[in-house]
Amino acid sequence: MSGGTGTRDALIAHLLEHSIRTGEFTLKSGRTSTWFCDAKQTACRADGILLVADAALAEIEALEATSGPITAIGGLTAGADPVAFGIAAVAATRGRHLRSFSIRKESKDHGVQGRLAGALQPGDRVVICEDTVTRGTSPLEAAAAVRDLGAEPVAVLPIVDRGGTCGAAAAEAGLAFLPLVTAPDLGFPYEGP
Repeated sequence: MSGGTGTRDALIAHLLEHSIRTGEFTLKSGRTSTWFCDAKQTACRADGILLVADAALAEIEALEATSGPITAIGGLTAGADPVAFGIAAVAATRGRHLRSFSIRKESKDHGVQGRLAGALQPGDRVVICEDTVTRGTSPLEAAAAVRDLGAEPVAVLPIVDRGGTCGAAAAEAGLAFLPLVTAPDLGFPYEGP
């Protein structure tokens, strides 16, 4: 992770204080775990999203140095929403303009149609973000939808990589993988597939 050791340490501390719970949890996959990460608890706090944005914008800048400009950020609702909108808003205060968007889980048939909500445009080079990933299903679904809309997904950027397998899935889809924090950073083993 780029963004400096101080930012990274502060983000980890924020996640541990506000987003991590220990106990017995049944995950979406049906498996059980002794820890759970609700990174929205960090992304939806002003001090937390500032840390996320600092780290994410450093990652995006490093990515641009090797792959060209990024023009939009977003992902599958609801995991990506506070992350994308927060990063884009903080970026704007720094003179950096990223369009943000959400991909709905289902198409709407009234008003603005389809799965897109937001400012994504054909030809945009996109960072797909997410609050927490385990296997990477949501960001890869969002990447496919972005491609269908005529934009180019370039990377997957989660606040927390909980599972340790999303990186390989992203690489297989031709996307860079830029987790801001990993399960081991938080003191837990990866959950795996």
